Amino acid sequence: MPDPRVFIIRHGETEWSLNGRHTGTTELPLTSNGEKRIRATGKALVGDDRLIVPGNLAHIYVSPRHRAQRTLELLDLGCRERYPWKLEEGKPAEEEVRTRAPIQVTEGIREWDYGDYEGLTSARIRELRKEQGLSGDWDIWRDGCPGGESPEDVTQRLDALISDLRTRFHKHRFGKGAGWKGSDRTGANDVLIVAHGHILRAFAARWVGKELRDNPSLILEAGGVGTLSYEHHRVEEPAILLGGAFVVDVVEKEQEERKA
Repeated sequence: MPDPRVFIIRHGETEWSLNGRHTGTTELPLTSNGEKRIRATGKALVGDDRLIVPGNLAHIYVSPRHRAQRTLELLDLGCRERYPWKLEEGKPAEEEVRTRAPIQVTEGIREWDYGDYEGLTSARIRELRKEQGLSGDWDIWRDGCPGGESPEDVTQRLDALISDLRTRFHKHRFGKGAGWKGSDRTGANDVLIVAHGHILRAFAARWVGKELRDNPSLILEAGGVGTLSYEHHRVEEPAILLGGAFVVDVVEKEQEERKA
């Protein structure tokens, strides 16, 4: 069984993500193309023989913003819980349930608060700063946003979330007995986070203890998926998982079916 993992998924494409405008609190819908891509991501990466195994999800965190919540819906995980933003709807049929992971809407994973720079592109922000007599060499990772959050603000809230996540869902969850296919067949290791570009890049940086002011130099496209885990089967050694191995038992099962 793989070590516990965290899957980070950036919401699908919006009009502002297309043209590079910083989108924090502004509510924007996904574009038609954005919805199609997220559906394709769900079909390609979600399943018992895929990267994200619904039955092995212990918890789902999602941003309060509608674009992130819509992205979670489109992934089609087969959640047993009703979406917190759709409590008036009935529960899904039992045969559609693929995960019993609780869904938590949390401010801890909302997008970086851009403050005065909300809705502006990086190029316009640099022009504006020059007009204000400030340095045009603006870097969000170093300078933050006036009227919004600093790198220290973001670090504080992400570190609190990471600490809670590891304590609740990953500590003592290593080895053959862990996970939904472990010895008791009831456990679950993985955590899914659906949120936004800057905050998820910052989350990945803080996951491995990198200072945001150093610029984490990480990229996560709209609708993109990243994986975080651990080295040497130790919660004390967090790591970014650059690539995982293919599922062997699926191939073996297909070979057995062909022989039958």
